[in-house]
Amino acid sequence: MENYIVVEKFNEIQLEELHSLFKNEWWTQKRSLPEISKLIVVLGLINSKTGELIGFARVISDTLYRAFIFDVIAKEDYRNSGIGTMLMNRILEHPQVKDVERVELYCPDRLIPYYEKFGFSSDVNGSKLMRISNNIIR
Repeated sequence: MENYIVVEKFNEIQLEELHSLFKNEWWTQKRSLPEISKLIVVLGLINSKTGELIGFARVISDTLYRAFIFDVIAKEDYRNSGIGTMLMNRILEHPQVKDVERVELYCPDRLIPYYEKFGFSSDVNGSKLMRISNNIIR
């Protein structure tokens, strides 16, 4: 972690860089800059030499019973270099997450083995993801 700085609040340039990261992912590519400026950011990873945002993740948590991890993204040039692992470790050690009863996320099937390395399991006691989509934002 010596070449990286962890931030929990983004400046305007970092928000624009986050918007660029989002454009490259299928699940975040339609998000606008005004929308992402409203996100509660848990952490970003900044290259200390260049100052660029190279990783991002966020968590929604009640700090006691549940935390849900979203949008773990490493900039394409930095993938397979440990950035995702750094992000996940920082999330799981974060004061608002580390003592939560259940930490959850959802991911594509191809990433299940990756998240299993952190102790995640697809055995969720019979629970199923359910969703209702509101088209208010778009």
